[in-house]
Amino acid sequence: MTTHVEIERKYDVDGGAEITIEGFTGPDGEVTADEPETWQLVAEYVDTAALTLAAHGITLRRRQGGADAGWHLKLPMAKGARREVHAPLGADVHHIPAQLAELVAAHVRGHELVPVVVLETTRTVRRLHDHGGKVLAEVADDQVVGRRLGRDRRPASWREIEVELVDGSTGLLDAVESRLRAAGATPSPSVSKLARVLGDDLPPAADRGSGRSAGAALVAYLRRQREQLLGNDPLVRLADHDDDTVHQMRVAVRRIRSVLRTHSRLLDGDRVAPLEAELRWLAGELGTVRDLEVLTARFDQRLTGRPQDGPRNARWPALLAARERKARQVLKRTLGAPRYLTLLAAVDDFIADPPFQDRAGRKASRQTPRLVARSWRKVLTRYTEAQKLPEGAERDRALHSTRKAAKRARYTAEAAAPVLGIPAKKLAKQAERLQETLGRRQDALVAQQELTQLATRPGLRVADAFTLGLLLADERHAADAALRDLAPVWKKAAKPGLLKALNA
Repeated sequence: MTTHVEIERKYDVDGGAEITIEGFTGPDGEVTADEPETWQLVAEYVDTAALTLAAHGITLRRRQGGADAGWHLKLPMAKGARREVHAPLGADVHHIPAQLAELVAAHVRGHELVPVVVLETTRTVRRLHDHGGKVLAEVADDQVVGRRLGRDRRPASWREIEVELVDGSTGLLDAVESRLRAAGATPSPSVSKLARVLGDDLPPAADRGSGRSAGAALVAYLRRQREQLLGNDPLVRLADHDDDTVHQMRVAVRRIRSVLRTHSRLLDGDRVAPLEAELRWLAGELGTVRDLEVLTARFDQRLTGRPQDGPRNARWPALLAARERKARQVLKRTLGAPRYLTLLAAVDDFIADPPFQDRAGRKASRQTPRLVARSWRKVLTRYTEAQKLPEGAERDRALHSTRKAAKRARYTAEAAAPVLGIPAKKLAKQAERLQETLGRRQDALVAQQELTQLATRPGLRVADAFTLGLLLADERHAADAALRDLAPVWKKAAKPGLLKALNA
């Protein structure tokens, strides 16, 4: 398989409109267009019968013709960007490459993937180059005919233009767009050709509203976090280095856990407990990789600028790298295990049929402030208790407990923001600052433990021991600096106005 990030824009064009992109001066300098090249493309899209992939903005197709014939899996990322995974053409549309099928396993969950749409496209492509010949972008003028399989309806036909960035800047897209608009093109309202053909068959997007009751607000937040979890799943399976997807997936899991705990008064504990336990398990599996990512990046950064004792000479970074690789392999096996898919189904079932207590039906504007305030008071209490302890391991554990409470309070306030507005956002921001400051200290303490373990390994070279000693001193300074920064952060966080504003 090969992967790349696809950044493109789509435009609707009248069938007979004259659209040409010639040379111009853009943000990348002089731009020239090569001669047009025309291809005949046939693409067969596969999905479950319920169109599960399309509902999540994912497309999986087998395309014949063109320079990149083969299987293409497109995964949504940021707006206007998708991760595209390419695999060889293979025998036919019924033989989906196993690696691609694995990437969508969390969405498909054992359901059969079948052809749902066929697109026939006459594509005329022009590549845009800079003065040195580098390809900056491709402009594709497509005449499309699309058929929905298994439905008795007429084929859809239309013309559209795609502008895909290659090695140019995003400013180039703006420059091309201004020329296309001047020629009569308009931004396409459809996210993909597949969505255009599916039309009303495409499952509606999940309701992202907050709801008027406390229970409805909770479900809206859980639904958003589930989408984050599922959206990062295939990206985590693809990743072989720190690209933040493990972190984002872990955060989604933690957010679900946190609001289940802070909203416990709204829920039947007998149904929450087993789900919370499985979420804790998944967060731990993700955390093993994430913690090693953080340590590796942290030490790499600190080693930079040490020419005599840098990465070229140190042997111990390879030990961390090997542990991280092994942890990633274990995580990928975890994501392919029945236990993980069962957990995803349990989250879906919980959201579809929440085990609400009576108070979940009360107005969110009244019930939610109490939940946020309650979670924040726990932060205040834990910090106060930590401050009473003498310096040492016990106090560090108490501060770490304060950090976890701040994280739960932050997520609870974020969940309440659609209902409570600015007061909840302000509290969430203060909780985040407190969490990050305490997190800096905790990261430094964890790094000290790791460095100490590395330094006590048998057969350690003198040069490595010297470097580890320098890094250990750096981490002690970092822990002390975070503790010094804590006082002003706490002063703002402890202001009584934060809680008063929730009930204003």
